[in-house]
Amino acid sequence: MGGPRQNSRAQHLADALRKNTTLTRLCLYKNQIGEKGAQDLADALRNNTTLTTLNLGGNQIGNKEAQHLADALRNNTTLTTLNLGGNQIGEKGAQHLADALRNNTTLTTFSLKYNEIEDNLKRRVQELIERNNRLAN
Repeated sequence: MGGPRQNSRAQHLADALRKNTTLTRLCLYKNQIGEKGAQDLADALRNNTTLTTLNLGGNQIGNKEAQHLADALRNNTTLTTLNLGGNQIGEKGAQHLADALRNNTTLTTFSLKYNEIEDNLKRRVQELIERNNRLAN
């Protein structure tokens, strides 16, 4: 979903997510959603109340896209599983996501495997997810 045509697909999907009342799982693995697509999906996630699982693995998501998703996680209270593995998220993007997880207590499964992140930041994110799991139980 990386080119102009793909971005319009992501926009259509984001529009559908805004109106969604039934879809709980969405897999967009290796769809090259691009920055605009990630921003559109993040905007839709802010107010979506049904989606619990989102797989965005292998989408060449970088720091900017991660920041959009982090902004959405600050408001979203239904997403419990998010896969961002196999992307191009670096320290800056991971920091945005970690900051969002301080406020988000519903995300209990979160993957950042195979990104460009230092071990200490990976551990910090994992600690926040473990906290969320304790709160959920």
